[in-house]
Amino acid sequence: MNTSRRQLCKGIALAGVGASGLMSFSPLVGAAQSATGSLKGNIRHSVSRWTYGELPIEQLCQTVKSLGFSAIDLVGPEDWPVLKKHGVDSSMCNGAELNLTDGWADERFHKALIPRYLRHIDLVAEAGYTNLICFSGNKRGISPDAGLKTAVKGLKQILPHAEKRGVVLQMELFNSKVDHPDYMADNSAWGIELCKALGSENFKLLYDIYHMQISEGDIIRTIRENHQYFGHYHTAGVPGRHEIGDNQELNYRAIAQAIREIDFKGYLAQEFIPTPPTMTGKIDSLREAVAICDV
Repeated sequence: MNTSRRQLCKGIALAGVGASGLMSFSPLVGAAQSATGSLKGNIRHSVSRWTYGELPIEQLCQTVKSLGFSAIDLVGPEDWPVLKKHGVDSSMCNGAELNLTDGWADERFHKALIPRYLRHIDLVAEAGYTNLICFSGNKRGISPDAGLKTAVKGLKQILPHAEKRGVVLQMELFNSKVDHPDYMADNSAWGIELCKALGSENFKLLYDIYHMQISEGDIIRTIRENHQYFGHYHTAGVPGRHEIGDNQELNYRAIAQAIREIDFKGYLAQEFIPTPPTMTGKIDSLREAVAICDV
């Protein structure tokens, strides 16, 4: 069963409540350390917080460090002190968005979004981070052209502040075929046109490889020809949004190699839903995914 990001995000807040019921964590870290060699350093690895929502944030920080990297995606201000304690980067900050469906392509939400993003840009900058996620939201009958113009109008009201504070806004591309029906930014061409219209190095696209494989395919060529617009990457296996190994259709080693060849300086974040029943197995899945992408 393909659980949505929206549903699993709700469970993160509850993870700490059940922390005492998890198996002892130190053996998990030890197992990861013994199975992981040093990483090559050509790819900056990260993992999305929500996909390991069963682990309290403190333990997830320990896990990523044990696996040889030091970044977690989609973490909000409430957990940044824990990341700083462990020397882990918040590679993609969140918390300014209303949700995944009420976004910049619909002007009705600008009044709420603008002050939230202006405040969050300051929070991100003051914490010493760089990336802040945003979403187009759903179409609700709005044409792609109209949605693009509306998104430009709204984003231009916060982009100068992002430029001043050194924060990069990153709009995530989703598929509307399987996971996010009616989402506006469901193809790379729309997102690229938005980047061109805004004309700022402080606005990029979060190119989610899983979503774009479902929407349009042609992943490696798209990355090679448009990488200047992509500031961040997410992974997951297709179909199913699970591990990125041989049981799905994408060749993630080749994709990671293409990302390396464009001299990408941002993060490649694992965002698959691990399938093993135990936490040891789930961490092994993360270790294996990082190894596949460590080119």
